[in-house]
Amino acid sequence: MDDLPILYADAHYLVLNKPAGLKVHAGPGGGPCVEDGLKSLSRRKDGPWLAHRLDADTAGCLLVALRKQALLAAQAAFAEGLVEKTYWAVVQGGPAAESGVIDAPLLKTSDATGWRMAVQPEGQAAVTEWCVLARGAGRSLLALTPRTGRTHQLRVHCAHQGFPMLGDALYGSKAGGLHLLARSLVLPGTNVSAQAPVPAHMRAALDGFALPD
Repeated sequence: MDDLPILYADAHYLVLNKPAGLKVHAGPGGGPCVEDGLKSLSRRKDGPWLAHRLDADTAGCLLVALRKQALLAAQAAFAEGLVEKTYWAVVQGGPAAESGVIDAPLLKTSDATGWRMAVQPEGQAAVTEWCVLARGAGRSLLALTPRTGRTHQLRVHCAHQGFPMLGDALYGSKAGGLHLLARSLVLPGTNVSAQAPVPAHMRAALDGFALPD
């Protein structure tokens, strides 16, 4: 974890480029995680701290606070929906329109096989804006902007609309790893602005596509 690429750095924040498959927290199952290497990122006695989290299978921009005051400010910005986050996802098929909004509440459900999130009327409000960036070969590249921060929100919303993400073992096809990237992150009121490169497994799925910058 010590050699994770740094996409942005100043005296208060870092943005790391988290690879797909690396957990942010160890959790009950243990194993390597981003938290293991945080101490190596600062010489201060306290911190650093993760300002938010990404699913293990999601690659891209992960914000780290180097000072406690910076952490509290970032957490407040996330809670108020002020942080500008854009994700890229490769999906099977794709929507008929070029852009739109998915407004579908999400509820955590459990059965004998485990838990997952599902679109249910009694769930918590969940809103995702989307637009198509490119199409081809029976798949599409979408830009997704979550307006709420529910667990697995982007994955469930895409699957519910009929275009699941490639490699989504819970809500779609298992082959090739999850094709979801936290592409960019901007923290208002600071200079924090970062963009993550497209990882190799997503580039392979987008071979021949005319990709935006």
